[in-house]
Amino acid sequence: MFTPKYPTPDTAPFPAPTAPSASAPVPVAQTPAPVAPVSNRPTVQLTPGSALALAAGGGAVVLVVGAVLVSLLLAVAITGMSVAVCAVVLRSILNQEKKH
Repeated sequence: MFTPKYPTPDTAPFPAPTAPSASAPVPVAQTPAPVAPVSNRPTVQLTPGSALALAAGGGAVVLVVGAVLVSLLLAVAITGMSVAVCAVVLRSILNQEKKH
């Protein structure tokens, strides 16, 4: 499935070179234009099934990350509330001791 698909090589013969005639002007040697390098990496082709699996996997990752972040936020909120309750209880205990 992930193996690259190479095109079949050309089998047409190259044209035979012809000698320049004496009456034709001699062409000036030109430098060839630079050729872009050919990439060796295979292209990835997504089928409808693999695109659907990729979208489902991405959705699952988003849901898991969201659940983890919400649970961390909930843990911070519960910890904050418990610290606040402890502070109120300690304050009331210290206030009662000062009165007696």
